[in-house]
Parts: sequence; C-alpha cells; structure tokens
Amino acid sequence: MPFDRPSLSDLISRVKADIESRLAGADASQRRTLLGILAVVEAGAVHGLYGYLDWIAAQGMPDTADAEQLERWASIWGKQRKSAASATGLVTFTGSDGSVIPTGTVVSRSDGLEFSTTEDGTIAAGSAAVAVTAVEAGADANTAAGVKLKLVSALSGVQSTAVAGELSGGADVEGDGDLRSRLLARIRQAPHGGADFDYVAWALEVSGVTRAWVYPLELGAGTVTVRVMTDGTTEDGIPAAETVDAVQTYLDAARPVTAEVFVVAPVAVPMDPAISISPNTEAVQAAIEAELGDMLLRAAEPGATIRVSHLREAISIATGEADHVLLSPAADVAHAVGEVATLGTITWSDL
Repeated sequence: MPFDRPSLSDLISRVKADIESRLAGADASQRRTLLGILAVVEAGAVHGLYGYLDWIAAQGMPDTADAEQLERWASIWGKQRKSAASATGLVTFTGSDGSVIPTGTVVSRSDGLEFSTTEDGTIAAGSAAVAVTAVEAGADANTAAGVKLKLVSALSGVQSTAVAGELSGGADVEGDGDLRSRLLARIRQAPHGGADFDYVAWALEVSGVTRAWVYPLELGAGTVTVRVMTDGTTEDGIPAAETVDAVQTYLDAARPVTAEVFVVAPVAVPMDPAISISPNTEAVQAAIEAELGDMLLRAAEPGATIRVSHLREAISIATGEADHVLLSPAADVAHAVGEVATLGTITWSDL
C-alpha cells in the first residue's frame, strides 16, 4: 500500500489534538493562543520534512530522479549526458581574386550568432567556399542555405557579406528525458556484444542523434546497416553528413570485430496531406500540423507503412478541431527500404 503523505492542514490538526491530549484543559484550537501557534509551527516543520523525504524517495529511482541525481545514476550504468554539438558547413565569400580568408575569420548571422572559419580560403573566380563552425555549440546555430552572414572584421579584397551553405549538425545538450530513456534502456537491456539493440544504443550516444534503427545482413553476410535521425536539428530530421560520419566512427570503435557496419541517412519521402477542416483557422491548422508531426515522429521509420487511420486520429485529437475530411492520402502509404515518411506541405480547405 503506498504511503499517503499528510497535508499541512492534517498535520496541524494532529499536532493540536496531540497537545490537547497531553495537557489537561488545554485548548490549542484558537489561532492566536501560544499553543495554537506552536502547533502550526511544528506542523510546518514536519511538513517540510515529509517533503524532503518525498524528494529523497524520488532520487532513489532512476525513472523519477532529478537532473543531478539522474546524471549520477547514468554514470553508474556507464552513460553520460550528451554534450552540445557545433553546427558546421561551408560559407561562400566573394571578392577580388587572390584575396585570403584566414583561419579564424568570424562571420555573424543577423541574430548575432557567430561562425568561425576552420581553414584558410583564397578567392578564385570571384568566390571561395570556406569551412566554418559555430562559435557556440547548440541547435540554434543550424542555418539554412542562402542565409546572409556579415564579416565581423573587414578583410582586404573580401566583400563584407557572405552566403551560408547549409550549416548543420548543431545540437543542444541532451535533455533529462532523452538521458533517462537511454539509461532505462540500458538497465532493461544489458549489452549483448553486438545484438541489434546494442547498435541502436551505441548510435544514440552520438550528439544530435534522436532515433536509430538497425538492419542486420541488409548488404550481405556479416553486414549491419544502421540508419539514424536528428529530429529537431536538421531539415526533416535527416542527418547531416558530419553526423553520419560521427556515428560511423563511434560504431567502428564499439562494434564486434567481425561485423561490417554501414551508417546511412534515411531517404526522406515528404507526405503532403490535403485536409478539409472545421473550423479552418490558423490556430487549428497549427494544432493539426503539430499532431501530425508528433505522430510521424512516433510511427515513421525506414520502410514503414503509415496508416491512414493514424493520420485521421492525429487530426481528430488536435485542439480546436471540430470535424475534418482527409482528402489525401486516401489509403495507407507504404515506403521502400531506407525511405522514411516526413511531413511535407499541408493543403487546407473549408469543410
């Protein structure tokens, strides 16, 4: 039977009753009497102790522990919180031929986020594509191709405005929920030296990786294919080449010596639903889009079939939705090996 923590009012009543039972003729029920005040003070202190005991009990189990104790639990099981990762990519500079962009040149985005070049570049034929990395690690630094960046300090012969290629791979410090999930998976499934779930656990150790799947023997005897996603940090969750390489390097160090491992990115197949809704408002559209995205996050995996009934369910539970008709897709959507469903453009109409 679970312990029922008494409320503050219950404790006050208990202390008052205890005082009156031990002092003949005492009346602790009056608010401004000394005995009444002592009862409230003692009950408040005891209530705080009960709260501390509640907190201690929560820290004693990894599924309820707070951040600091969760990290300690994780370290006991050989897991560490994944650190933030920096976005990387190419930035194109323009200017006079022969002008040099030295290593360490800093460019900034309009919101102040800065990127530093990691190699020397020399302008030829009017431009030069130079590798950069974000000065501060985190998902905020991920930048779409075509975004304009400004030189923080002028360079001779180089235009002050540069153009970013896709800068990706940035990831925030792992949250408590993700760390807890990895820890519980480790507790529930002890490593087997190369079982399928071992590869999933290893892939999830890499910063930015949010989902992973393993496909034994897909490319022949002795092979293991691993596909990963970086939801929330890259477009459609498809990992950047740098992340794929990082997972490959990690798995090459962790895998059994007899396994040949191939880490690849899934192929995104955008799903473009057409939906008639009532009421057809921006708020309802946003709620439906969020529910569809959440459903795909749970159900979409390489080669999986997306059930049209699941799409309808996701639309129905959206906040504010009164009625709808899913015009397309009209049937389940199957995907080939390596293909994963992503949410594309939704077409809205009045019901």
